[in-house]
Amino acid sequence: MTPCRIAGLIGCICLSWFSEHGVTDTTEPLLQSINQRLALMQNVAAYKWIHKLPVEDLQREAVVVDAASEGALRYGITPASSEQFFKVQISAAKEIQNYWFSEWADNNAPLVAPDLDGETRPRLLQLGDAILAQLPTAHEMRDENPAGDLIVEGLSEATRQAILDALGNIRLYPDRLAQILGTLQLRVGTTGDYPPFSLRQITPDGADYSGIDIQLAHELAHHLGVGIIFVPTTWPTLMHDLNAGHFDIAMSGVSRTESREKSAYFSTAYLSGGKTPIVRCEDVDRFDTLNKIDQPDVRLIVNPGGTNERFVDDNIRRAQIERFDDNRSIFTQIIRKQADVMITDRIEVTHQSALHPGLCPAMKENLNLQEKAYLLPQDTNLKAAVDAWLALRTTRDKISSLFKPKPGTADGAKHN
Repeated sequence: MTPCRIAGLIGCICLSWFSEHGVTDTTEPLLQSINQRLALMQNVAAYKWIHKLPVEDLQREAVVVDAASEGALRYGITPASSEQFFKVQISAAKEIQNYWFSEWADNNAPLVAPDLDGETRPRLLQLGDAILAQLPTAHEMRDENPAGDLIVEGLSEATRQAILDALGNIRLYPDRLAQILGTLQLRVGTTGDYPPFSLRQITPDGADYSGIDIQLAHELAHHLGVGIIFVPTTWPTLMHDLNAGHFDIAMSGVSRTESREKSAYFSTAYLSGGKTPIVRCEDVDRFDTLNKIDQPDVRLIVNPGGTNERFVDDNIRRAQIERFDDNRSIFTQIIRKQADVMITDRIEVTHQSALHPGLCPAMKENLNLQEKAYLLPQDTNLKAAVDAWLALRTTRDKISSLFKPKPGTADGAKHN
């Protein structure tokens, strides 16, 4: 037995192993990924054979199809066409596993196999993600006998053709707005750590979101006539998550910045403001200018990943900077004298000062000018729909009234 064949039995993925197992070296990346995923069914079959497990696992199959259909929305693929494709993939996987069960019933049954959960399934998930990302290119495949590129031992001609037919039936939404209306689902990305815009709290029934942007998200969904799903994101991963298609719109007190506008759209602004310091009330006079704050003995605390951190990095040269990840307790650090100052959006300074009587704004003026707007993919139709909804609310003065401080709400911290 060759070293690479031994490696195949312990879960190592190498091109020569795929070649030995009848996987063709296709020039089509999509077909190559499909081939590689189906070739791993021999490892799956070996594990099930050794552990006396059945080939069919309906519960697992449902999980795979549901995850694939949900993931397909990241790439603008219609759920029906992605679901049909992955159901065909599952049928092909079972056909190959049954083939190996039949082969091993007579002789040469495997004695060892890669761990299914620890080794094989992570690789299957990786290849599944690659296939999803490549599905939008299915129509670009060459026409010259693509079935000849789907050659995996145990795969019948009829199943190969079924896979190609399913690929040919992959359908894409023309734009993100059409996807939202077609699925009746608005996916809203939110950090859940920046009151009064967005706050996420864990309850016995799951996650509970509240805040001004959460309220407005529900109103936007109602305006569009669709349901809503809140998708957790973070400030450091916000742009990646948007561009990876994890959500349709970010509603979390997001500030408009030039760097974000390089790869995304913003709605029209619904709030203007700027950065300003918050300190213990007894220290207001000590920190009422940026120069007084930027001193070597001052401990300035900042949450990483957004415009607060960017402002501090651009303007603070001498003060001690602590980057604090726990956004829900960051203001408590100032109260406890573990830090002296935080520079954040004025609306949050107002909100946190109302929550904590020991905290006060240090300046009456803002240190810069910033606008809050909703972060969108580069989709003209979706931006137009969101802007039209915002214009309707603005003309009726139904947004400014939401930003009046409401003392007594739960603590929280972050903003960007």
